[in-house]
Amino acid sequence: MVESSSPVTAAPRRAALAFIMITVTLDMLALGVIVPVLPRLVVDFVGGDTARGAEIYGLFGTVWALMQFFFSPILGSLSDRFGRRPVILLSNLGLGLDYVFMALAPTISWLFVGRVISGITSASLGTAYAYIADVTPPEKRAASFGMVGAAFGVGFVVGPALGGLLGGVDPRLPFWVAAGLSLANACYGWLVLPESLPRARRMGFSWRRANPVGSLVLLRSHPELLGLAVVNFLGNLAHASLPSTFVLYAGYRYGWNAQTVGIMLASVGVASVIVQAGVIGPVVKRIGERAALLLGLLCGAVGFAVYGAAPTGTLFLAGVPVVALWGLAGAASQGLMTRRVGASEQGQLQGANGSVRGITELIGPGLFTQSFAFFIAAGAPFQLPGAPFLLASLLLAAALLVAWRVTRPYSE
Repeated sequence: MVESSSPVTAAPRRAALAFIMITVTLDMLALGVIVPVLPRLVVDFVGGDTARGAEIYGLFGTVWALMQFFFSPILGSLSDRFGRRPVILLSNLGLGLDYVFMALAPTISWLFVGRVISGITSASLGTAYAYIADVTPPEKRAASFGMVGAAFGVGFVVGPALGGLLGGVDPRLPFWVAAGLSLANACYGWLVLPESLPRARRMGFSWRRANPVGSLVLLRSHPELLGLAVVNFLGNLAHASLPSTFVLYAGYRYGWNAQTVGIMLASVGVASVIVQAGVIGPVVKRIGERAALLLGLLCGAVGFAVYGAAPTGTLFLAGVPVVALWGLAGAASQGLMTRRVGASEQGQLQGANGSVRGITELIGPGLFTQSFAFFIAAGAPFQLPGAPFLLASLLLAAALLVAWRVTRPYSE
């Protein structure tokens, strides 16, 4: 087993972790702020044609995912070569400048270019995970990854609500606020963020490792890594069912309006933050990473089954805390994977994980929206509006079987 020790002492480690949490929170807050207004801005650019705007907005999402797929391994490899600090700071700076670019965009083409740049600069999340692996002992990584997940959740709970309020004043105002958040974060990091990867542990940059296909070779270097990558793929694919179909599903099956949907999304975010920040650490410490991974996947499979089968909105709500416990799986999986590579490969590992996420973001929306459309159509063999969530449940059940098999060496 390959494990890397922390090169940063306790006090700097706490300060560094605090910055990473703030960075992720502000990054996700900045991304979340533009969520309510970007589709509207696209529609405005095409003369108010909602159908055409929806087509273009879908293209924006696909291109953003493509940039994540291609650039996650590049930024990960760059962080292995030059250190985590410059990649994180330059990403924050680039993201802030990009939001300024988007706020000033005079045409849909400019906005499209801005979205491409956003996909590139947002691909540094894996570097933040690599930073945590650098400064955190292996046995504490799952808890630290859980805190990052909590920061992620806070940003996406607060961001859309703030963006909706700002967008009511001016549809471009959220972009200026997002720019301010990202640029302020870059300045803050310049002052307080130490480097986590010593020069002696760095690895030369190679395009063979940095391209999306080449980066995935690392996942084949250990059977456990490959198996856990499959688990992550299935989990990320299952997760795509929520942003792709939840709003449509809730309106179709339960008659929920926009306000109710917003409250529901906030409750999902709050439950996730509670699990990520307050449950993962104690649970992993008590039962270990392998058991936490299996328990999380089991909860996810059960929770999505509840989502898909619930005939009423009240019963749907019962699945929220169960799905929130799925968060145990992501942090535990990250912790197990970081144990299998050395200090100089943590960025490459997280870049490969980013590419895996990018693949699921490309295929997931189409998979779940099409399954939803098929099973509510008049010609469907039977009506099953919950099909996307039931499919997600099956994917997580498959992930559970894979995880149980590939992690058995950890329990022996």
